[in-house]
Amino acid sequence: MEKLLTVKEAAARLGTTERFPRRLIAERRIRYVKLGGSHVRIPESALAEFIASGVVEPVTVSWSGGKVVA
Repeated sequence: MEKLLTVKEAAARLGTTERFPRRLIAERRIRYVKLGGSHVRIPESALAEFIASGVVEPVTVSWSGGKVVA
């Protein structure tokens, strides 16, 4: 079984406050596990997927006459 992170641990890995992962959960933008009541955990793989989905790959551009040329 994979490790389940608390909201606090997920926030630390994202470098944010606890409010951000709680908002992701409320908006259902990340997978999570309900443990009963108000207790939730975020699977490590779900956090990795969320981070990967936001990665923007760099593009190569060149300049000509002060303008970007694709």
